[in-house]
Amino acid sequence: MTPTSNILVGRIGGVFWLRVEGRGSYQNSMQVKRAFQTVIEEGVHDLVIDLERCSMMDSTFLGTLTGTALSLMEHGGGTLSVLNANARNLQILNDLGLDQILDVDIQGTRWPDERRTVCEDLATCQEQSAASSKLEQTAHVLTAHQVLSNVSHQNHSRFRDVIHFLEKELDASQNAVPAPT
Repeated sequence: MTPTSNILVGRIGGVFWLRVEGRGSYQNSMQVKRAFQTVIEEGVHDLVIDLERCSMMDSTFLGTLTGTALSLMEHGGGTLSVLNANARNLQILNDLGLDQILDVDIQGTRWPDERRTVCEDLATCQEQSAASSKLEQTAHVLTAHQVLSNVSHQNHSRFRDVIHFLEKELDASQNAVPAPT
């Protein structure tokens, strides 16, 4: 049985704080994407992803974080800081070259005031936790993997087959003819 994951969020000062409890995965990546989009649209550009209680992250989740960071860079700046990552999560961030895109706080010195108050101010994320359709979820997973693939040539090789499979699946879903009733 897969352990339950929760996404907790809050604003601490001018910072949007998002804590993953459990796994960061394709199952909660749409929720994270929507939460980030909402606060960015409201003008918040300092984002924190707190991994203190995150046991692992999959490629879709990592692609979602990377896409958000790249979007911030392309549209006037801001930061997506990664805090409290365990050794496993740090290794995958480094292996995929995401430490060059995300602001990974290895020393634990970023956002010191916010770290002290974070436990008091976080609440369960109210963004919808699942995609509204299989088509939307497939498109999201494809986009996340394309973002990761574009980070480096090595990532392109790592995710080429996944991207090809998802493109075919998305194409088949979009071209499916409804059965007559």
